[in-house]
Amino acid sequence: MDTGALGGRGGGAQRIVRPMKRAAPTRAPAPAGSPDGPTTLAARVRAATGLSWQKARTLIERGKADVDGVVIRDPAARVGDEAEVALHLERPRPSAGVLSPSRILYADRDVVVVDKPAGVMTVPFDAGDRDTLDALTRAALRRMAPPGERYDPEVGAVQRLDKPTTGVLVFARTVAAKKHLSAQLREHSVERVYLAIAHGACQTATHDTLLLADRGDGLRGSYGHFRRPKGPAPKDARRAVTHVEALAPLADASLVVCRLETGRQHQIRIHLSEAGNPLVGEAVYIRRFPGRRIEAPRPMLHARVLGFVHPRTEAPMRFVSELPEDFAATLRRLGGEGVELPA
Repeated sequence: MDTGALGGRGGGAQRIVRPMKRAAPTRAPAPAGSPDGPTTLAARVRAATGLSWQKARTLIERGKADVDGVVIRDPAARVGDEAEVALHLERPRPSAGVLSPSRILYADRDVVVVDKPAGVMTVPFDAGDRDTLDALTRAALRRMAPPGERYDPEVGAVQRLDKPTTGVLVFARTVAAKKHLSAQLREHSVERVYLAIAHGACQTATHDTLLLADRGDGLRGSYGHFRRPKGPAPKDARRAVTHVEALAPLADASLVVCRLETGRQHQIRIHLSEAGNPLVGEAVYIRRFPGRRIEAPRPMLHARVLGFVHPRTEAPMRFVSELPEDFAATLRRLGGEGVELPA
């Protein structure tokens, strides 16, 4: 690659224009509903380098791009004009299929508890999906086995986190463990505490709605929220309950604690958005938000605490995941440094 196209400084980090000029050719289309929304990381790299879309995406996926000092591997991540984007062309490509041992918080013959990084799917969605968290966890368990011992560990999903969401989750390693953990989830006895940074002044409240796979515009949402309800809710509507506690006010945003009774897909993102407080970094459930959008490399949602009863020993288990750097950096930027977090 011709690094001169970056206005480079030699073999180190190559700084892209900050802030990016607002001339139309250098900006990706704004998100729906926003006349001046943040562009994608791929668009920022492409505008500054002149590379093709494919080459810009490849650089990002190989871990060559930072946003405000944090490695972002999602080309579609939304990046505001004021964010500093840097390319590190000499940085080694991250090894595929490797999960750091520090991400394994606990493992025995029944369960394995993992601290999920951002940008990783929990399980495959399509047949060709690779480097999903379940596969990375299996590989990590194989590497952690005693010398000379070869086996293919079982890892079964009982809960999922969205691809951009970070934090703690548990996999079952036996059929009996999976049934036991699934029963705890159905009984709402699993402790699940999330931290979120949301737009605006959030209120402490409980959101109890019926979620639909399509609220009427192709997005998930609560029955009767997007459109006036007509008759009873459809049979496929699923009850979703989120308890939201306002933890600390931030600059045009709030740090909130979300406790789940149910675990529907995108539940927290939907409930906060419908309350008028979409997640900072949200790119989907933010179409109707009228306020200033705060940029972040991903939706700011982190699974902080997970507590459950061990499926074999019946011992209570509880795990806490520390804030990832991109979440902590966004929190500091919005004036939340020093806030006491739930433990």
